[in-house]
Amino acid sequence: MDELIRPFGLLIALAFTLLLVVLRFQAALFGVAEYADAGPDDRPTRLRRRLSWYLIGFVIVLAIVEVDPSVGTDLYVGLGDGGGAVLLGIAFGLIGTALAVGVAWLRYGHLRLPPMGSYPVALLNALGTAFIDEVTFRGAVLGFLVLVGLNGWLAIVIQALIYGLATRLGAPGRDRSIFILALILAVATGWATIETGGIGAAFIGHAIARFAMFVATGHAGQPLPEGREVEEIEKRRRPPDGWSIVAVVRDTISRDR
Repeated sequence: MDELIRPFGLLIALAFTLLLVVLRFQAALFGVAEYADAGPDDRPTRLRRRLSWYLIGFVIVLAIVEVDPSVGTDLYVGLGDGGGAVLLGIAFGLIGTALAVGVAWLRYGHLRLPPMGSYPVALLNALGTAFIDEVTFRGAVLGFLVLVGLNGWLAIVIQALIYGLATRLGAPGRDRSIFILALILAVATGWATIETGGIGAAFIGHAIARFAMFVATGHAGQPLPEGREVEEIEKRRRPPDGWSIVAVVRDTISRDR
């Protein structure tokens, strides 16, 4: 009987996995993931809308665990090799932090630290999005690809490409460097998932890297196009460098006369 029930449970788990992928495609509507700064209408997103996205995702994950209790081995939806997963996750997080600092330095020339009041929501976004992403792509999607007999590296690459499409980081007008970093992250965490037998390392590394990107750039993961940042707009409104000095010298000469 169990041999008949298990394939049926996997099919239902696959259906729920597809729902998670669709949910990730709709992240912009909820103002989460790379869109935490504002909703689709460019207005600040209400916390309730954000929380609903995480709640829907968490409920779907619970449904997957319910229909297939062996997801920890079938679909990698588990911590994996405990100690090794934690250490590998921290290592990934440090590498992700270094990359985030590099992106900020190349894009702005400095660390663009956000206001302190925005940190709690950003931390929620980093943890919640990392959890949904890793359960969905490095867990269930990667797990199903391996279950159907695909080579490990081919499965890793395919789930990374699906992840890239779902995040829409490659859409026109978006920063290509962030898209490339996201694909690298997806491949690296996919490898870590197979190596450790779970998503523990992937989740820890992803959460740290995502929060580091926010701290370094002031964005949840998607910098605005060139010339649209607040300081860049303000700089265009100000007189060119040197004009204010000339004005001061001119006023001084006028007073001396």
